[in-house]
Amino acid sequence: MKGRDTGRDRPSAEPAAERQRLDKWLVYARFARTRSLANELIEAGRVRLNGQRQTNPARPIGPGDVLTLALPHATRVVRVLSAAERRGSFPEAQGLYEDVSG
Repeated sequence: MKGRDTGRDRPSAEPAAERQRLDKWLVYARFARTRSLANELIEAGRVRLNGQRQTNPARPIGPGDVLTLALPHATRVVRVLSAAERRGSFPEAQGLYEDVSG
């Protein structure tokens, strides 16, 4: 349509491939075993993104974001380094984040 700005011509600040749903990232980074468990963790308010409590599992995250996770066994603070395409081995999962807990 003429005169409408659809946003398709504008470059995005970050490539879409570098952003991922919060619940998927938690599973791929091995902080949750399944997406259902990741959703429960998020919806219970046990995940903070850049200091703000998140309750939306579909919230996109990307490199540079800092997650605070109140897990059953410990509280972890991690910086997201990249997205993943699948749940891989433990060493692969560790490559997705940097532990900044202290």
